[in-house]
Amino acid sequence: MLGASTALRAEIADLVRETGPIGVDRYMALCLGHPVHGYYRTRDPLGAKGDFTTAPEISQMFGELIGVWIALVREAMGAPERLALVELGPGRGTLMADALRALGRAAPGARFDLHLVETSPVLRAAQGDALAAHDPTWHAGLDTLPEGPVVAVANEFFDCLPVRQFVRTDRGWCERVVGLAGDRLAFGLAPEPAQDITAPGPEGALLTLPAAGLDLARCLARRVRTQGGAVLAVDYGHVRPGFGDTLQALAQHRFVDPLADPGGADLTAHVDFAALAQAAAAEGAAVHGPVDQRDFLRAMGLDARAERLKARADAAQAAAIDAARARLTDPGRRGMGSLFKAIGLADPRLGPLPGLG
Repeated sequence: MLGASTALRAEIADLVRETGPIGVDRYMALCLGHPVHGYYRTRDPLGAKGDFTTAPEISQMFGELIGVWIALVREAMGAPERLALVELGPGRGTLMADALRALGRAAPGARFDLHLVETSPVLRAAQGDALAAHDPTWHAGLDTLPEGPVVAVANEFFDCLPVRQFVRTDRGWCERVVGLAGDRLAFGLAPEPAQDITAPGPEGALLTLPAAGLDLARCLARRVRTQGGAVLAVDYGHVRPGFGDTLQALAQHRFVDPLADPGGADLTAHVDFAALAQAAAAEGAAVHGPVDQRDFLRAMGLDARAERLKARADAAQAAAIDAARARLTDPGRRGMGSLFKAIGLADPRLGPLPGLG
């Protein structure tokens, strides 16, 4: 019997033989979301035994400060007694569990209807364990969320949405595709240039178009503009448009060839925050940020929270708290402080959102 990644590689190869090379977006969608062999359908990818670690798994402080943010946004909304709280891509439920604990202190008496947008059965099970006391409702997408105001959180969600890529040639912008070189999967270019890509750029430049991310940003923006509320997205990426290949694959905390093991490695691309902001603003939402994760967390009280935790900790625990704070805020190569950004999309009537400048 073939392993999941081997079976998916064979399926993609057969698809290419039958229909021709496929776009990077379709390749990513198959690798991550194939109903049987997709990466997120078959495993828990988080933590030391997985392929990557996210901020909520580094420290409880991250989720707690998100909880403070939710409480402040709720106040700006007029402190409704009941509010829909949504998380897109909730991982193991760690962030939301920490946020809800902080919300219990910051907004006592408030009631939140918890909705989780998640397609992975493995992660849904973990979220159910972590959040059982809060009676979550799961959704495969935004279309089944209840009507009305929402506060939504998306941590490391936009980066794993499928992207299209184009390379500038002497004929124009040709789409990057996945085809076959013998029996191996290989990148190539569509023979005819795309007629709808007209951006200037030097020959050989690679342009990434986050089509799925832009569609999601538009949908969220319309939602908060017409029904009220706000969205906080935290992810890694850039704030200025540019060229370059940020498509990457991670397995066992190491970068690997994105074509070597389809379904066996996480595939992501840097988030284009400028494009997300433009798409959301075009739908009438107020855009706040983006700001560096370091600045957002410090504005939300990270340093004070770390010191309070350290006051009750022994020496080893205090050192671990300091190490976690540094990893969340360090702007260098080993930290998340400047590579990761936070951006808010909101009902324009709310005014400035906390921590976002």
